[in-house]
Amino acid sequence: MAAIETTALTKEYGDVRAVDGLSLTVAEGEIFGFLGPNGAGKSTTINILLDYVRPTSGKVSVLGVDPQERPQAVRGHLGVLPEGYALYDRLSARKHLRFAAEMEGVDTDPAAILDRVGIADDADRAVGGFSKGMTQRLALGMALVGEPDLLILDEPSSGLDPNGAREMREIVREERDRGATVFFSSHVMEQVEAVCDRVGIMNDGDLVAVDTVDGLRGRLGTGSTLVVTVDTVPDTSGVEAIDGVTGVAVRGDALRVSCTDPGVKAAVIERVGAAGATVRDIDVEEASLEDLFTEYTGATAPGSDSDASAGVTEA
Repeated sequence: MAAIETTALTKEYGDVRAVDGLSLTVAEGEIFGFLGPNGAGKSTTINILLDYVRPTSGKVSVLGVDPQERPQAVRGHLGVLPEGYALYDRLSARKHLRFAAEMEGVDTDPAAILDRVGIADDADRAVGGFSKGMTQRLALGMALVGEPDLLILDEPSSGLDPNGAREMREIVREERDRGATVFFSSHVMEQVEAVCDRVGIMNDGDLVAVDTVDGLRGRLGTGSTLVVTVDTVPDTSGVEAIDGVTGVAVRGDALRVSCTDPGVKAAVIERVGAAGATVRDIDVEEASLEDLFTEYTGATAPGSDSDASAGVTEA
């Protein structure tokens, strides 16, 4: 059984088609990254999965259940961290978790969850005095209540400093390891690339690509860049003539050789030596998820780890 499955899912707002014929399958037990520029249809899709919005047409199944027909049966197995969550300023973190447990109808240990998300020392403080990073940790903790079968996380690293983002990734992996499925929407390319098993990219309501990051590289023929540091820069014509090499650029004492075929790297090194240069160092640079995002959508990937944590103090 798929954790999430949509078939020809479409949502229209008047003349605007926010989601256009989306067919997507997310397997049980995987971490799936859901990407796209603003207005791509990500939030609308998530709202349909949660039955906050009804589709214009198409089918959706969450944990084998149609959320339109049996919304409570679905929500009882979900943990959700929405982007626009609201907390109660006067309640403590502990009381928030107790409230979440009551809503789910489960027993939970608030202290254990607060320790897991890194705010155990602030369990009895009013949330109104929390920093953005602390409220984000608490919201993640609330999503973990009841050990849900499916976690839907919308921008989970928002407001977190680098340590907080790393801890969030560890929690996501732990949830996957215990058998949960994680559906992970983010603007931070580094977070998605570091934690997701597969990635789906939305653009203008369409799902334009679904694959592993390595698979996305291969589909675009992006390949990799072989960086060869030499004692003296040789004539590069012999390297450029190799099948599978798409370009050679000289940067100081390094040759940057773009390769679509990983098997040509040995031939590159041999040609460089044959041209009279001594190879001092070799490095390989793969196309990043940010590069792939730009290729698939034509948009600059929004956000970075530094952007996500700028100005945040997690007290």
